[in-house]
Amino acid sequence: MIEVSELTKAYDDLQKGKFIAVDSVSFSVGPGEIFGLLGPNGAGKTTVLRILSTVLQATSGIARVQGYDVSADPAAVRRRIGFVSNNTAVYDRMTAWEMVEYFGQLHGMPRDALDARLVELFAQLRMDDFRHVPGAKLSTGMKQKVSIARALVHDPPVLIFDEATLGLDVLVARNLLQVIRSLKDAGKCLIFSTHIMREVERLCDRIAVMHRGRILDTGTLAELRERHSQHDFEELFFDLLSQHEAEHDDPEYDLKAT
Repeated sequence: MIEVSELTKAYDDLQKGKFIAVDSVSFSVGPGEIFGLLGPNGAGKTTVLRILSTVLQATSGIARVQGYDVSADPAAVRRRIGFVSNNTAVYDRMTAWEMVEYFGQLHGMPRDALDARLVELFAQLRMDDFRHVPGAKLSTGMKQKVSIARALVHDPPVLIFDEATLGLDVLVARNLLQVIRSLKDAGKCLIFSTHIMREVERLCDRIAVMHRGRILDTGTLAELRERHSQHDFEELFFDLLSQHEAEHDDPEYDLKAT
């Protein structure tokens, strides 16, 4: 459902010249799979996901969602994805119900289908207790649930979660991970971006480790452990980053993304 090939995003830096935020990234994700993008802050994860969601244009390379090119047919891509981040805006004067309803209308959902979907989502995400609470009075956890419902309202086949648990308390984060697992069981194609290794270990079918705009390695947790002869995933992660730093300890590499 998602195909990314040699994706690159470069910016012009007035002081340093070319700044490469994403450097020839390639991966694919299928239905019923959770693909983890793991890396430190600034690794390039969010840039990749913004390109996939049509917010940014790639400098070069190819990205497709369900066969639709994100550059050539962005409207078709947006109909097929839901995007959840840790800082999605919530309108202060709209209630939780009104916000999710509004995004369903933006997707052109028929009235009857939208009403039924709202009832289903608010029950699934346990949002009925605050369905009439305005955004200004919602807690962080409530706002995150609204963000999830917004992303799910049109029932997209592809879901992208970008640092979605950041800032959440333990119970809300746990609930979010349970929702993501249920989406996988429903056959959705999911990308889960995080810098929290424990979440990746518990949730993801395959993992790509990113650093300085590049994917250092990709595979299942078992494959990565075997390939690098390291059972402790945290040590494996830091070994990969350290090795990458050592291999690119040169002046030119300083121009590339961090």
